[in-house]
Amino acid sequence: MINETTLALATFALVSSITPGPNNIMLMSSGTNYGFRRTIPHILGVCLGFVLMVAVVGLGLMQIFTVYPIIQKVLKIVCMIYLVYLSYKIAVSSPDLKADETSEEARPFTFLQAALFQWVNPKAIAMTLSAISIFAPSNSIQEVMSVAIIFGLVNLPSVSLWVVIGQQIRRFLNEPKRLRFFNYVMASLLFATLGFILG
Repeated sequence: MINETTLALATFALVSSITPGPNNIMLMSSGTNYGFRRTIPHILGVCLGFVLMVAVVGLGLMQIFTVYPIIQKVLKIVCMIYLVYLSYKIAVSSPDLKADETSEEARPFTFLQAALFQWVNPKAIAMTLSAISIFAPSNSIQEVMSVAIIFGLVNLPSVSLWVVIGQQIRRFLNEPKRLRFFNYVMASLLFATLGFILG
């Protein structure tokens, strides 16, 4: 039987996982430009990378952030620079769907890239710190692993939905001008997520 704390955690995980943020914007863009199948490593990298981050932060890194707040400030600067770079890459990506499917240069995030991205994703960092603070305040292994597992179970279908939406949008972007406009919009939205850092 699911207790109230687990239900609250699952609800928190769903709301934070399914709402727009850098991961979901990039996954929707990838679904549009590369299709669902080629985006699977990106999906798995986001999910498993986030679960690992929750576990690592919950089991010790949070205390380091408290003792050395400068680390969080440096991380914020790195986040900002990387999000600006990713926004640029999306904006200038090929406006030709067929070219994107065959090009060696144009390809979706790999599993490792997506997993590592969680460490510079401001929304993922905020989600992790909030989840650990609220649902694993004692930082016990059992509490932290419960948070990580529930987030993993909720996160996978949530982020996959964004890829499916992107794949469906793909049918309406069969002209280079439309795809270029879509990529500009996605790049602008990703850039706007800098508000997570500055806010």
